[in-house]
Amino acid sequence: MNIKHEPIFETHLIEEHYTKKDGVPVKYVCTSALGSQDFAVDVFYRETPHPEFGNRYFGVYRNMYAAGAQIMITNADVIETLDFYMVEDSNGDLNYSTHRHDYRVMDNGNMIDGGRAYCRSNTNTRYFFVADGKLQEKWLFEDSGIEE
Repeated sequence: MNIKHEPIFETHLIEEHYTKKDGVPVKYVCTSALGSQDFAVDVFYRETPHPEFGNRYFGVYRNMYAAGAQIMITNADVIETLDFYMVEDSNGDLNYSTHRHDYRVMDNGNMIDGGRAYCRSNTNTRYFFVADGKLQEKWLFEDSGIEE
């Protein structure tokens, strides 16, 4: 099973930077809104809580409202409480919508929309969640198309 991600930044560079800076391994998890926002963040994970802020997940994003689209960092621990719905493309890869207005159509006609705010799809939809820094499958909607 291959989950396709569409990160905002070059995630390996952020992993390298924060692994070196914090002295603990940091790894990319996904790109997602942290609720019902209409923008996504690249989410990263560290096994031990940050010594100053206490979070294990952090998100990096571009604040399009700040001068020069400033790069920002935020606590992303909420990611473990959010639902991820995914659909397959023609290669069998799983695709997800990153935020509320991220409507995606795969090459086989399958579509997914809604990010973490809701799920709209026209095909069987697989349900995932994040735990311990990994996307994990919970179950499959076998009904054709769902909307929550």
